[in-house]
Amino acid sequence: MNVTITLNGEARMFDVAGPESLLSVLRNDLDLPGTKDACEQGECGSCTVNMDGEALCSCLVMAVDADGSIVLTVEGLSSEGELHAVQDAMLKHGAVQCGFCTPGIVVAGSRLLESNPHPTEIEIREALSGNICRCTGYGAILRAFEDLAAEES
Repeated sequence: MNVTITLNGEARMFDVAGPESLLSVLRNDLDLPGTKDACEQGECGSCTVNMDGEALCSCLVMAVDADGSIVLTVEGLSSEGELHAVQDAMLKHGAVQCGFCTPGIVVAGSRLLESNPHPTEIEIREALSGNICRCTGYGAILRAFEDLAAEES
């Protein structure tokens, strides 16, 4: 089946022959390795993308179900070689260690700030609750988002 999506601002078409996840197509067919493949069960958040304005785990979306959707991956967040504000804040606060969870957190966090530029700590925690990080202990991640929320004021 032919599937057409708007991916990172560009129309993209791909063929899906069977039960493939959006995650698999992004990584293997569309050469976008920023969306990470970890649990494949929607538990870790490493494969988070924004689809039609919602942050979700791409491992849980069948590729054929994405037909006609607007999908944003971590690769689509930076502009003209400049880091997205979330990426910059995470680097500034040392919120990146191994980097495996980082793309999912960046994508989920960018969606939060797009919909709510002044989130409270509780709202930040809730928005990132589907993203597991085994390295940072979350303190630096939370500080990065709290600073972004304060800058937006």
